[in-house]
Amino acid sequence: MDAVKDIKKLIDEINLRKPKNYEQMKIEEISKELHGIMEFEQNILKKIEICEVQHQDPDLIKYAKIISRKIIERETKLIQEIYLKKIDSEYLNLK
Repeated sequence: MDAVKDIKKLIDEINLRKPKNYEQMKIEEISKELHGIMEFEQNILKKIEICEVQHQDPDLIKYAKIISRKIIERETKLIQEIYLKKIDSEYLNLK
């Protein structure tokens, strides 16, 4: 029963990750956020791997992989889009 509880806790952790208002941030802050999402992804993947090794519920593990991939992809794309816009407007349009 604890195994299912652990994977459900991991799923809750993944679902709690919400995008921030990146438009209001400076380029340096956005860069830190991009590093943060990559670190979050690494931590989640490690936790999923631990659950797999412990032979926890394969359906819940598959679900955790899917939602983590989707949430992380969505946030990474959002950060990259805003980051590139800010670089373009602050550095490339100064010429």
